[in-house]
Amino acid sequence: NLTGRLGQSRSTRRKLERGNAARADLSEADLDEASLKGAFLTEAKLVGTNLRRANLTNAKLERADATEANLAGADFQGAVMPDIKLIKADLRQAILVAVRLSRADLSRANLQGANLRDAELVDVYFGRANLTNADLTHANLVRAELSSANLMGADLRGATLPDGRVYD
Repeated sequence: NLTGRLGQSRSTRRKLERGNAARADLSEADLDEASLKGAFLTEAKLVGTNLRRANLTNAKLERADATEANLAGADFQGAVMPDIKLIKADLRQAILVAVRLSRADLSRANLQGANLRDAELVDVYFGRANLTNADLTHANLVRAELSSANLMGADLRGATLPDGRVYD
């Protein structure tokens, strides 16, 4: 069981790279700047976990619950995250380039300044999410719910909008 203060040990953090933490309960763990590159975190419980500036490139986070997690500045490039819960998550300045986030719940998430270039965001719920100054260039937002999201200053050039139109 990978619970509690898992993130306190740097050697434990290294072991998680390309590791299997599927269905693990990592709630409230301190994994600041941890390397979870290519890790399997399918159905992992990451509620309130500190993953600030963590490397999650190419990680698998299907059906994970990262509600209220601190993911500010984390790198998710190429990650696969369908059906993930990121409710009230802090994703400020996160790198989400080319992620697959279909059917995810990002309600009330803070994505201020996040890079979502080329992201697959089909059927994502952004209810009251903060996307101020986010880069959504060429993102696929088909059927995404954006009606109550803050998109002030967001870059939507080339993005496919919820109704299927491409923003120019």
